Order: sequence, then C-alpha cells, then structure tokens
Amino acid sequence: MNLLLTGVTIADPNSEFNHQVRDVRVVQGMIVEIGLGLKPQQTSNPQENEEVVNGKGAFLAPGFFDLNCSVGDPGFETKEDLQTASAAAQAGGFTGLAVLPHTKPVVHSKAEVEYIINKSKNNLVDIYPVGAISHDLEGKELAELYDMQKAGAIAFSDGTKPISDDGFMSRALQYAKGIDGLLIVYPENKSIAGKTQINESKTSVLLGMKGMPALAEEMHISRDIFLATYHQSPLHISNISTAGSVALIKKAKKEGLQITCDVAAHHLVFTEELLNDFDSNYKVKPPLRGKTDNKALLAGLKEGTIDAVSSQHRPHEPEFKDVEFEIAAYGIIALQTVLPLLVKAGMDAALIAEKLSVNPRKLLNLKVPVIAKGEAANITLFSMTEQWEYNSGNNYSKSRNSPLLNQTLTGKVKLVYNNNQIQVYG
Repeated sequence: MNLLLTGVTIADPNSEFNHQVRDVRVVQGMIVEIGLGLKPQQTSNPQENEEVVNGKGAFLAPGFFDLNCSVGDPGFETKEDLQTASAAAQAGGFTGLAVLPHTKPVVHSKAEVEYIINKSKNNLVDIYPVGAISHDLEGKELAELYDMQKAGAIAFSDGTKPISDDGFMSRALQYAKGIDGLLIVYPENKSIAGKTQINESKTSVLLGMKGMPALAEEMHISRDIFLATYHQSPLHISNISTAGSVALIKKAKKEGLQITCDVAAHHLVFTEELLNDFDSNYKVKPPLRGKTDNKALLAGLKEGTIDAVSSQHRPHEPEFKDVEFEIAAYGIIALQTVLPLLVKAGMDAALIAEKLSVNPRKLLNLKVPVIAKGEAANITLFSMTEQWEYNSGNNYSKSRNSPLLNQTLTGKVKLVYNNNQIQVYG
C-alpha cells in the first residue's frame, strides 16, 4: 500500500525531522522520501497509485504500543478476541500490543504462546504474548519461562494478580535474570487491600464502601524494589496509581536500580469523586485515586520517573458490569480512549510519542520505529484538537464497559500504517 502524507508535524524523538512539518512518502511498506512539496506519483498500474492524506495540523508519530492489554482469547472470547482487540487497538492508534496471560488456559507454556502468535499473524497490529510468571497464575510454581521465551513471549507477568509470596517473587526474579527476561508485576499487598472496592478516603467513608489504602500499593512496590535490589534484576511495575508510588520509584531510579513503571491513562484524569453515582464503569483496579495523585503521576511522566502510559484495557460482558457496584468486575475498555485522555491530561504530542510509541518498545527490547528514509513505516497520524463522538457505531471492542461511550472526546487518530497495511479514519 503506497501512501503520501502531506503537511504533517513529525513527533518522533529519534527522527532528524522531529518537530518539523514535512511530507512523507511510503511505498510498499517503506518510508522512501521525506521532504516538502512532494507531489503524488501516478503509475501505469492503478493498484500502485498513492493514497494521499492531508495531514495539516496533525502529528505523525511512530505507531503507539500498549504494554498492558487484556484479550480474552483463548477461552474468554465473549469478552474480546484477537481480531476485535486488533480493530480497537488500531482505531486507538496502536500498532503493537503486549497481551496479558490471564486467559483460559493461562498462557503458561509454549503451546499458548504459539497459539497467540500464529492466530495474530499478518495483522496491521503486531501482537506479542506475555507469558505467566506462575503456573495457572497461582503464585506457587514457576511457569515454563524459558520455553515460552524461546516460543516468542516478550516478558512475563501474572497479569492482574499480585505475587504475594516473597520467596516465590525472589526466585522468579532470579530465574528471569538468568534468561534476560523481564517481569511485569501488578503492585498490591493483598492482606492490606482485602476485598476493597474503591480508594480509602473521605469518599469511601461517604459511600460506605471498604477502601483500598495507598499503603497496599506502596508496601508492595517497596518489597519488589528490595528484592530487585538484592538480585540486581530489572523489574517493571505496571499501573501505579499513587503519589507515594511515584516517590518510591523516583528514589529507586536515583540509586541506579533497574526499575521501570507505567501508568494507565485513566489514572491521569479520572478521580474517585466520579464514583458518587456508583457507576460501575469507573470501577477499576488499582482504584481511582485523588487529584493529588493525578498531579503526581503526570509530574512523574514529565520528569521521566514514569516510563510509559498503558491502556489497562479490560473488556467484560454486560453481565459483569451492569450490576450493583459491589459485585461488578474491575476494569474498562480503553484502547480507543487513551489518546483523548492524554490530551485531556495536558500532555503534548512530543510527550505522547515518547510514552506511547518509543519507551514501551525500549522496555521490551523491541525495535523502535523511526520516521526516517529507508525505515519500515510503522506510524500513527493523530490530531490533538479534533473532536469525535465515541459511540456504539465506532466502538470496535467486543465489549462496551467504558464510561466514555456516548461522549464527545478531543484527540483523534486519523491513520495507522504498519506491515504494509493502512487504516484511515474519517
């Protein structure tokens, strides 16, 4: 598929054209020319003619990559399958997904890894399986980490389940270091958190629900930092949500530890006050926190303490969300709404490209796309100002558990291109 983008502002810290307005020509999946005043090329074969897209006022970045995405395939395809996840991802500007292992069966051996890789071949969106750290996500016995890595797993995680046993976590870090593997962990001290519903605060008291203190997250992060220090191992902490967590990770980085982290886009914008109407679509884990935490998380992104932004995409059937708040499942669908939330949070295009396109791939030791002549085209074109309505007609996920449905959002993906495939959104 041949493409000519005109008048785009390039947002790529690794490109010599970063922050510059340019035209970009793509031929058969490769960037062949970057300049000014490029004209469409006509050929004798109409199928080889260029699609011309006016990108004036829009930004061109390397394709977005999501570090933390749940897909139901295999086993829970009624929530989301690999095809619908891909459709939602590309509509949100993502050309790459790291999919978590909490499926049925759990992705804890090479067979499940190979299934995901084979089923997602030849897509516009590159899908990378994350293998489980423990067998059946039970936190007791190591899964087949080495075999999964050889089969194509890019990292290891127990998904939404925290690893509670200190000794098991220690052994997992030691083993992963031996094979140059990366552990991605969810921070929650289960004995402190208990069966919580929302953040522990005045709001939880007012609503009469058991709250999860920031302490539960921060104690777990402290433990993991101690263990990673002991083993001199890399560790990625996913979906942090408190100001205290930012401070702990900032200190660890200053000490030279190999600690990285990400934050879900909704934790930069949503606050616990949104729960006053008991809307279960705002029920997420970790829970929505306060405005002070929002500000600390955004500051952590800008200063480099927080390495990346993730979607924390968690699809659910209506029967798991359209129920009383106390029994509703945790999570929202989020692949299509990450960009609007980052715009609302006040992030600029350069920071978005760094935290959504470049850093996630660097963390996983994947090749980072570059907008340069001679490079494969893996790109996302997006507007920071264009508005659109997110509704059932343009929701590509199989699920609909988003509090943003039927709202007008600012920040729109215009085009994605990867693997010599293109998708343009009007």
